[in-house]
Amino acid sequence: MKVLNLEKPIIAMIHVDALPGTPKYKGDIKSIINKARSEAVLYKNAGIDVLMIENMHDVPYLNRNAGPEITAIMSILLYEVKNISGLPSGIQILAGANKQALGAALAAGADFIRAEGFVYAHIADEGFFNSDAGEILRFRKQIGAENVSIFTDIKKKHSSHSITDDTDIIDTAKAAEYFLSDGVIITGSATGKEPSLEEIRSVKGAINIPVLAGSGITLDNIDKYLKICDALIIGSYFKTAGDWKNAVEIKRVKEFVKRIK
Repeated sequence: MKVLNLEKPIIAMIHVDALPGTPKYKGDIKSIINKARSEAVLYKNAGIDVLMIENMHDVPYLNRNAGPEITAIMSILLYEVKNISGLPSGIQILAGANKQALGAALAAGADFIRAEGFVYAHIADEGFFNSDAGEILRFRKQIGAENVSIFTDIKKKHSSHSITDDTDIIDTAKAAEYFLSDGVIITGSATGKEPSLEEIRSVKGAINIPVLAGSGITLDNIDKYLKICDALIIGSYFKTAGDWKNAVEIKRVKEFVKRIK
């Protein structure tokens, strides 16, 4: 099954530096833009298929919210990344700021968003998340962004799912499909943790929309996941020492692309 009209694409994460108003912001917007552009070019030249930006350095995250300053700069960053690379590009705005991400994607002419909290409720480290599928799909319709795909995390990482413990990941995936998700993302328990192959196989057999692996993919396990997933989102592994906070290590990216191409 194709994702963004590509067969089993590799989606590389650009973790943009801390943005204005957040505790770790260093006061230089231009350097944030230049770094994101530079990483986009590195990834493209290494043979990556798709790019995604995320404001992961904006800790601690707001729950289901991001200020206008964040939405504005993320729109600019996404526009710059997409235009300098020419690659399909997407965005996630933490935490669960799905409407802001959708608005930014539309403004930047981008292709997709990664949305958390699409179906069912869960408790993340930011607090309680209720589902927003109905709200965000109506918003997408209202602003004319129906060409922007919405890929949705299910039973997502860094979260407790005790309140939906009697609803397994297959039922959750079916609900996401029924609520018109464009694809579901399955992760491990935390950033850099690999997802369950058994869960991915079960979900693949139960729904007819793409299934993406969203964490923990490395050169050592790529063969297993590439066989069953429709796309792979790679963040931590492409960074020095496999730590998402570090700079992109081009050797790691090239080795990874060589293996799969």
